[in-house]
Amino acid sequence: MSQKRTGDGGHAAARDLAVVAAAAALTASTLAASRRGLDLYPQLSTGLTVLGFPLGSELLVPLAACLLLWWRRARPVAVSLALLVVCTAAPVVPALAIALFTMAARCPIGTTRRVTAVALLPVVVFLATRWTFATAQVASALTGALLVAGAVGWGLFVRALRERAERAESEAALRAEQARHREREAIAREMHDVLAHRLSLLSVHAGALEFHPHAPAEQVQQAAAVIRDNAGRALEDLQHVLGVLRSPFDPAAARTEPPQPTLRDLTRLVDENRAAGVRVEVERDLADEDSLSDFTSRTVYRIAQEALTNARKHAPGEPVRLTLSGTPGDGLTLDVSNGLPATAPAAPTPGARQGLIGMSERAALARGTFTHDRTDGRYRVRAWLPWAG
Repeated sequence: MSQKRTGDGGHAAARDLAVVAAAAALTASTLAASRRGLDLYPQLSTGLTVLGFPLGSELLVPLAACLLLWWRRARPVAVSLALLVVCTAAPVVPALAIALFTMAARCPIGTTRRVTAVALLPVVVFLATRWTFATAQVASALTGALLVAGAVGWGLFVRALRERAERAESEAALRAEQARHREREAIAREMHDVLAHRLSLLSVHAGALEFHPHAPAEQVQQAAAVIRDNAGRALEDLQHVLGVLRSPFDPAAARTEPPQPTLRDLTRLVDENRAAGVRVEVERDLADEDSLSDFTSRTVYRIAQEALTNARKHAPGEPVRLTLSGTPGDGLTLDVSNGLPATAPAAPTPGARQGLIGMSERAALARGTFTHDRTDGRYRVRAWLPWAG
């Protein structure tokens, strides 16, 4: 950081020297024009004096005025006012114009207005104290007013460009933060669905081993294999999301996660639940399923996964019916229902209790609808999604 500041300071000093040199060169031209009676700013005094006090030699005062520009960024108002006083007695209009430009580009609008009014005051005084409006006098007053207005106007234009750039940068940062927030929410929603499914399977098989300690060795081995497999997959998913959360946010690479499951993986999902002891009945009536977009297909899979997880957690042992139907013209409907247990589970599987919220959010993101209710002794969730190809 310090090296960067040092480099910036060196560039700023070089620019200041260039500005002072340019102002001195332009002032030399205005001095030559002033000797021929062509003043670019109204001269309220003669002989390089103000209120009777001499300001110095003809070259010393312009040189000192140009050197004041070295502090134009640190003290824009003070430098502008000082050069304004000098300009009423010596032809240092270039230095005054540069100072007014810097002041307008850096100072608040109210300050800029007041300093501009003060800079135009000598024009008004010059015309008011001259009873004969000679061509040279009118030209001097008009040129002075135009130079002040032009310098201030250009400074305000540069200020507007800088503020617009800063505003665009702030808006870009805000959009990046909002995108980051949306990405975090998507990751959290995805991980809730995945981990809830994996951990609930672990809980079911671990519970079976707990309540049947003397089960045949083959069943114990099978349950242990399922536990090991789902624990490994859950760990892989968790490692992936932690890697995404720890890495810097890059909108171009925001969706670099592994391939996500779709409806083509629904059979495997049902088999996993059946292996965990859930009786699942599936009715599938989809027309032209291959034309369904990956996003919609993945959304349906995740909603079905969460619905089966909830049924396994809150209604263990109850049969589940999963119906999937739809056509490209009518949309896609997912209906999952299960019987309500007579009594609450003795040891319910712990969870974040965000399943219904997550399913509703997923359906809303796909511009669909989601409902859930209890009717006729069954608990039912239903999602309708537009058929997006």
